[in-house]
Amino acid sequence: MFGRLQYLFPLMVKENQLQNLVSADVAVIGAGVSGASVARTLSRYQLDVVLLDKEADVAFQTSKANSGIIHAGFHHNKKYLKTELELKGNMMFDRLHRELKFPFYRCGILVVAMQQEELKYIWHLYEQGQENGVFGMEMCSREKMLELEPGLNSDVAGGLYAPSGGIIEPYLYGFTMVESAQKNGVKVVMDFNVTSADFSGNSYIIRSEDGRIVKARYVINAAGLYADEVSRIFGGEKYTIRPRKGEYYVMDRTTKARPKHVLFPVPTPVSKGILIIPTVEGTVLIGPTAEVIEDKEDLSTSTEKLHSIFDASRKMMKEVSQHDVITTFAGSRPCLSSDDFYIDVSGVAPHFIQVAGIQSPGLTASPAIGEYVKDLLKKAGCVLIGKPGFDPSLDREYRFSEVSREEADRLIHENPACGNIVCRCENISEEEIVTAIRKGHRTLDGIKFYSRAGMGRCQGGFCSYKIMKIIMRETGMRYDRITKHGKGSVLLVDEL
Repeated sequence: MFGRLQYLFPLMVKENQLQNLVSADVAVIGAGVSGASVARTLSRYQLDVVLLDKEADVAFQTSKANSGIIHAGFHHNKKYLKTELELKGNMMFDRLHRELKFPFYRCGILVVAMQQEELKYIWHLYEQGQENGVFGMEMCSREKMLELEPGLNSDVAGGLYAPSGGIIEPYLYGFTMVESAQKNGVKVVMDFNVTSADFSGNSYIIRSEDGRIVKARYVINAAGLYADEVSRIFGGEKYTIRPRKGEYYVMDRTTKARPKHVLFPVPTPVSKGILIIPTVEGTVLIGPTAEVIEDKEDLSTSTEKLHSIFDASRKMMKEVSQHDVITTFAGSRPCLSSDDFYIDVSGVAPHFIQVAGIQSPGLTASPAIGEYVKDLLKKAGCVLIGKPGFDPSLDREYRFSEVSREEADRLIHENPACGNIVCRCENISEEEIVTAIRKGHRTLDGIKFYSRAGMGRCQGGFCSYKIMKIIMRETGMRYDRITKHGKGSVLLVDEL
């Protein structure tokens, strides 16, 4: 496994720090992985860039509920823009991993056929992957599948192996992309809910719900589930984002149902099916479902979906057990009727670029989306001049659970907080919590996603109170200002 980052960036600009108008060359709306990639890409150039998001922390919408898969590029026809960007993005992760140090591993993908008739579609995926230029794919017999993945159901009929697929920690990927962008001059403004925008004098005046104002010559709409609403505010194209909710179940790292590869079933007409995913941190994800809903904020899970997920996953691995579940969660993909990405210069709103409909494989495509949008920005008239001082790298930071006994002794001697274990399930120290706070993560979820404190078996049952006390000590916040994930999620209140 890989450590965290040691470079301490200024805290993200929040609350009342932008009462006066802020001017920028480019405003990126949406700090999910697409917006983060665009912001980091633009930080290579002599531009003033501001990254805006309505949430309390980066990657707090669709990106936080991601399966963490780096797709190989065989699921979709090459006629789609998303396939082109998926293939390019896949090959960019090795370099990004070296530069930013987020956990990433090319474990490979297996598509599992449980019936002989399913092998026809497996062959279709193989031919499609070959046509797309996917490296190293092979069709596998039953015996080869069991050799690659001994825990598979012995009734497996055969399958497809794509070694270029992998897994990533999506939270740290998003955080490190933003930290790198900040290091190279990008301003990050959270809790900025865009409510109006006017184009005048070759620039947009963008207003937030709380009265803050940003002035920008160009705007990138990477607002995920809310890209349709942002487009309307800016006078852009009219389209509708339909949420497609997916429910997941997280299984404890002790589960016997931990595959070596990402396991896909034969896909359905509406989704890639129920997957079994080994995470880079040792747990296992199973899911997601695919349900078109109306409410963009609906993150509920259900017993009915739980049963359907387990029934489907047990067809591939009989060891899957409900006793290993430690939590459930849901997220929604921002889907368009075309089922493709919509990334283009607006034909009706000046200096406005659409980055919408970024559903699967959006995480895999995100590095390439940054490059694609950069080229569109040039097409829209923005002058890009390279920044001589651009630094692509972030320093590696220790994780206490991974250091040797000798290194642990040295760290504790230098800083006793390194030996104070706050999260027992994940073995996360007080110093790691402090580092997360100093990087601007001041909600329980932000600290959880950055440090993994609260992600273990007890799901924060033992450590949340301790983390809140550290937040209060480090920031001066009152207990009734501390939230789980920002506005509307206060954890403690005064008695009536």
